[in-house]
Amino acid sequence: MSRVDCDVLVVGGGPVGMTTALYAVQAGLSTTVIEPRTGPVDKACGEGVMPGALAALHGLGVDPRGRDFAGITYRAGPRTVRAGFRRGAGRGIRRTELYRSLRARAESAGVQWVSTSMRALAQDEHGVQVQVGDAVAPLRARYAVGADGLHSRTRRQTGLNDTRRPRRRFGYRQHFTIAPWTTDVEVHWGPDAEVYCTPVGSDTVGVAVLSSTGKSFPEHVASFPELAEQLGTASAASELRAAGPLRQRVRSRARGRVVLVGDAGGYVDALTGEGLAVGLAQAAVAAQALARDRPQDYPRLARGVSWRSTALTSALLSVSHVPPLRAVLVPAAVRWPGLFQLAVNELAATGAEPATA
Repeated sequence: MSRVDCDVLVVGGGPVGMTTALYAVQAGLSTTVIEPRTGPVDKACGEGVMPGALAALHGLGVDPRGRDFAGITYRAGPRTVRAGFRRGAGRGIRRTELYRSLRARAESAGVQWVSTSMRALAQDEHGVQVQVGDAVAPLRARYAVGADGLHSRTRRQTGLNDTRRPRRRFGYRQHFTIAPWTTDVEVHWGPDAEVYCTPVGSDTVGVAVLSSTGKSFPEHVASFPELAEQLGTASAASELRAAGPLRQRVRSRARGRVVLVGDAGGYVDALTGEGLAVGLAQAAVAAQALARDRPQDYPRLARGVSWRSTALTSALLSVSHVPPLRAVLVPAAVRWPGLFQLAVNELAATGAEPATA
């Protein structure tokens, strides 16, 4: 490859892609983001940024507006258990606000932006070539990072997709105009769904549903009478959005000069709510590996910052698929609140201190 346009091409301009770009620039790498969407990028997600992820954002000079929350509360009928954060608050942040804050910081840091889509990707021992939009000549870089989400084209182009079909779960999210009734992220646990209520402003609460059933969003909310009463006649403050299937498998998070970060590099489930924290931590170690010209180190580093989340999420997901076990999860947390506190705070710290090579 006779020339390069930059050191790193990041495919995907969502929060994880922009964070990867910021870490890469900090490491002295010239970086370009490829993203076809020109406005704030929104998606169906819980929008609760855990303390570790918030600390990582602050470390990058990003401080998005939102509503701080002090812990996680689980509810199942009359049973309630709470875990307060031991090291700082989390923050409920509208996805569009997170996008705006990161985009402004990325531009001020010198990240370049190509507002088009990736059509094809090829690589050799010297670098990566990415064909974009209608351009005749490809963009050339030393490395490429796939940060293009659950249904990553980068993952497919590099042959890293694992085509096994796991149990299908989907997420839905809508905002409501109502003053938050809690200082926590509140999780309502039912027989076939979880509903996450996240304060994202002084008069706005985001409501997200995770389920593998065919019920509609209103049907899920109605199945939790206490929550339905709490929302009352509150008006919708955003369009209903959906995402899924959530489970995505990969053969590896790297091949040659291409690495996969965040959801593009495999995803278990949104059950434990720290997907963004894991993505940010992976972004940090991906930049470390590329700055050292050792992309082959990245899969190991990514496992190092995500194994706790992956193990706990996988275990909870397996248990939740068995109705008798699902029914006793919250009662068990109520009986042993110390274990619940420990698990929540372990996850809450994800992203605060990325692993190093």
